[in-house]
Amino acid sequence: MAFYRDRVYPQIVSLLGDPEPFRQVRRRIVPLAHGTILEIGVGPGANFVHYDPARVEQLYALEPNPGMVRLAERRRTTLDIRFLGLPAERIPLENGSVDSVVSTFTLCTIPGVVEAVQDIRRVLRPTGTLIFFEHGLSPDDRIRRWQQRTEPLTRWLFEGCHVTRDVPSLLEQNGFRIREMDAAYLSSFPKSWTYCWWGTAVPQ
Repeated sequence: MAFYRDRVYPQIVSLLGDPEPFRQVRRRIVPLAHGTILEIGVGPGANFVHYDPARVEQLYALEPNPGMVRLAERRRTTLDIRFLGLPAERIPLENGSVDSVVSTFTLCTIPGVVEAVQDIRRVLRPTGTLIFFEHGLSPDDRIRRWQQRTEPLTRWLFEGCHVTRDVPSLLEQNGFRIREMDAAYLSSFPKSWTYCWWGTAVPQ
């Protein structure tokens, strides 16, 4: 399993994880990040190109998978990036030390997602912003049933990915207020895997 996690899975994400509908959303939301930034679950670095270098002082890139880090390090960028090899439940930063946290397709896979959201809240400054782009629980009953049926496959294929998590509720129940948010299916197939939310949330 370690070979799949560290060698095969990063290549799958790199090849399949950033289709054009996803890139369109990344182009809209990632440039909102500014100052000292923490990106959780950096993966192969798909967001790096979308940051505004003039607004970035330091980017902490949290990614526990060494195969993902190897791919992310190959991305050509002028950003000042420091990689952190720990999971999101244990962010190695001081309380109130970052201006922006960016999370894209990460909260679906973190085992201790409640602890992770609470730790994100801890490291954000009171005036800070969480910028999120996540997929999960559909509002449509028929699609929800397909999500429940296929979740064992997504958890196996995508290293623990849960397609039945209600990310906005997780944020609101663990110290955040949604400031603005959009939601849509970003692909017609597999529809049960592509119901997404994107927007910003602030500490409360």
